[in-house]
Amino acid sequence: MISIKSLHLLPAVFILWATVSRAQSAAETEINAIMAKYQAVGTSVAVVKGDAVIYNKSFGLKNTETGEPLENDGIFRIASISKSFVTTGIMQLVEAGKLSLDDDVSDLIGFRVRNPAYPDSVITLGLILSHRSSINDKNGYFTLDALNPDKNPEWANAYNAYAPNDGYQYCNLNFNLAGAILEKYSGERFDRYIHRHILEPLGIYGGYNVDELDSGRFVTLYAYDGETKDFTASPEAYRSRADALKTYVMGYSTPVFSPTGGMKMTVADLAKVMTMHMHHGIVDGTRIISAASSRAMQVVRTAESGYGMSLRTIGNLIPGKLMTGHEGIAYGLYSAMYFQPEEQFGIVVITNGCNTGFSHGDVINDFLLEVYGSLYRNFLQ
Repeated sequence: MISIKSLHLLPAVFILWATVSRAQSAAETEINAIMAKYQAVGTSVAVVKGDAVIYNKSFGLKNTETGEPLENDGIFRIASISKSFVTTGIMQLVEAGKLSLDDDVSDLIGFRVRNPAYPDSVITLGLILSHRSSINDKNGYFTLDALNPDKNPEWANAYNAYAPNDGYQYCNLNFNLAGAILEKYSGERFDRYIHRHILEPLGIYGGYNVDELDSGRFVTLYAYDGETKDFTASPEAYRSRADALKTYVMGYSTPVFSPTGGMKMTVADLAKVMTMHMHHGIVDGTRIISAASSRAMQVVRTAESGYGMSLRTIGNLIPGKLMTGHEGIAYGLYSAMYFQPEEQFGIVVITNGCNTGFSHGDVINDFLLEVYGSLYRNFLQ
């Protein structure tokens, strides 16, 4: 039986429901229009306020060949947002006393890591996590042979002309190297360490090893060709690592998992990871890293890039707001995970393919920028 007191609350509840309903309707109308503008194949979004995901929705297609719609349980390769998992794991080992950010990477990895133009300048673990190591991707980054003098006569090409800590260049090899160090000093294979110490405590289904995930949930990624104006499926995004694991060497073969870009999970679960970073290492009562470690990841070390250690701070995503997080580009996918630490809100957006550019900067493309704007206006402003 409904009490008289409860009846007085009904108008307020109805107003709240109507407000939320209008926000959802407006956002979905806008996002569908943005997708049409940029020919987006599919898009999944999540909005976080405080401790809660207040909106999670998927649009468009998971697979154009089958016509299967994209649902919220779709698993994406999240691309370079994956770097934040590497640093989170490294910070856990720093807290355990197994590593220091001031450690010489040469000592950690077991071969000489030195810029040949600056042989006396130590390249530390902290420098590779902040892209200030002077290492580059000219030799590739899918194997540590790229900069190992014992394996590659062209190893010197993997270094820039400036000294370590004197410049910034975004470099995927930095994080595949860091992943190998994490593996070596944890004593656990990289993919298993991340699963056991980050994903499992957070109750997240996902990981770096495609062979241990339900492939039926993988969202097909589509690369857009500007010349042919066509989208092409990218099966390489979810390629099996089974053969590579037959000859796997702990502490060296780690790049086969692509620590720098190979994490796979749903947008809703990525929103949970984002919330952990926004709350400085803890979410839903589960602490993953200390508040001090979390803050260290977010401290900007290069002003022009806004980069800290696998998290960066940018100001062009939402006008008037400094947002912290990371983005990713791979195989046609575009992803972004950014939060506002003072106001405690965040947004995750991933598309499995679209036709867009970077007229607003080289971090967030036009499609992501417009979707972020719509979600902020309708749910957070």
